[in-house]
Amino acid sequence: MKILYVASEVAPFSKTGGLGDVAGALPAELAALGHEVKVVTPRYGSIKTDRLTPTGHHLELRFPFGVERGPILSLRPSPNLELLFLEHAHYYNRGGIYGDAWGEFGDNHRRYAYLSIGALQAAQRLGFVPDIVHLNDWQTGLTPVALQRAYQATALGRAKSVLTIHNLAYQGQFGKEIMGDLGLPWELFTAEHGLEFYDTVNFLKGAIQFSDALTTVSPTYAREIQQPEGGANLDGLLRKRQGVLTGILNGIDVHEWSPETDTYLPERYGANDLKGKAACRRELLRRFGLDADTQAPVFGIVSRLAWQKGVDLLLEVMPQALQADIRFVAVGSGEGRYEDGLRALQHHFPGQVGTFIGFDQGLSHLVEAGADFFIMPSRYEPCGLNQMYSLRYGTVPIVRATGGLVDTVDGSMDGDGILFEAFHPAALLAALRRALALYAEPARLLGFRRRGMGRDFSWAASARKYERLFTSLLTQ
Repeated sequence: MKILYVASEVAPFSKTGGLGDVAGALPAELAALGHEVKVVTPRYGSIKTDRLTPTGHHLELRFPFGVERGPILSLRPSPNLELLFLEHAHYYNRGGIYGDAWGEFGDNHRRYAYLSIGALQAAQRLGFVPDIVHLNDWQTGLTPVALQRAYQATALGRAKSVLTIHNLAYQGQFGKEIMGDLGLPWELFTAEHGLEFYDTVNFLKGAIQFSDALTTVSPTYAREIQQPEGGANLDGLLRKRQGVLTGILNGIDVHEWSPETDTYLPERYGANDLKGKAACRRELLRRFGLDADTQAPVFGIVSRLAWQKGVDLLLEVMPQALQADIRFVAVGSGEGRYEDGLRALQHHFPGQVGTFIGFDQGLSHLVEAGADFFIMPSRYEPCGLNQMYSLRYGTVPIVRATGGLVDTVDGSMDGDGILFEAFHPAALLAALRRALALYAEPARLLGFRRRGMGRDFSWAASARKYERLFTSLLTQ
């Protein structure tokens, strides 16, 4: 089948989070299954053009505020996969993807209308008639609206649209004046069947309304977003559309994240021979200025330091947890209060805590390999990737029972990780104590590690599930 895949970020060219990883991996796996896939994404200023070739085609989109034009650039990583980059210097050649130090860009509605509608025009320009148009998050929210309203009488009109919700908290809400700015008909400004959301325009709501099928990035998250606690005020609409809503777990890049081949590690290892993990542990402690020969268990995190990730809960619990003989290392950046909290923790426990504020790819790999336990106390987690990396590296994840964390971590007595239910200090502290008890039983700990390392989190498995969904839509 022919698949048009539209995303606002695609790794390794652009990335702020999990969406970029998915958009970089899933289309390639679908192409490997024999499908013809074209990915459409902005050509941000950070993306160098020396690898891109002009297609000879340009977009020309007419809005009430003027005509927007820009070239379409191409990169073909494989015979079945082509990446199309929409170039527009004013919209995309900026210091950030969605915003900068002063906040979200004020014209994001225009920037992502250009992507949403431009993706369909790009397909037309290149003579590509998709069977499936696969959309991702609010930035592509106007694509299914345009597909049904403006392209219904064209060759693209027969395509089925699929929206993947990576994080429901981000919805693309704008003042209703953008209806006129973008030339959207006011008949679409309704709560029942349109874009209206508490007297604002909501791009994600429009996509949920107009797409033929909906997916989220884990089965549990698909259920959670239909409840008031996790639905971000869209739970009613999602319950209404539950018949077309599916949870498909994200995969991970098992080539990059493999302890047997990882070039960031001082010594590599596998499930049948874990000796190299001890060398990684020593190097990890050394890198953080801690005693490399300690026999104390090592707990680690690699995280965006944000409210969603439960960093406040972790900071509340760690002073008490560190009364035991443990080591804790952290890599991450984000909100200043959490960065300061980690620095203060290291100051008060200098021989036990090491922190790195920022992002370091090699150090992130080393934490996954060298830690004994990896902590993810998220308030909510649509899918999560680090718990899967941890399992691959024989590092036991300690996670809150939410979203994709539940779907990937087996918290049973003979499982591969530790789960805790309540978002509460006592619950996390109890989970850390269970980890200490597990560490005191080396044979049982080895079983946890080997079971985790035997799990299949490859993108190939996830891609086959998307393939089945697409096929079912086309045979309806």
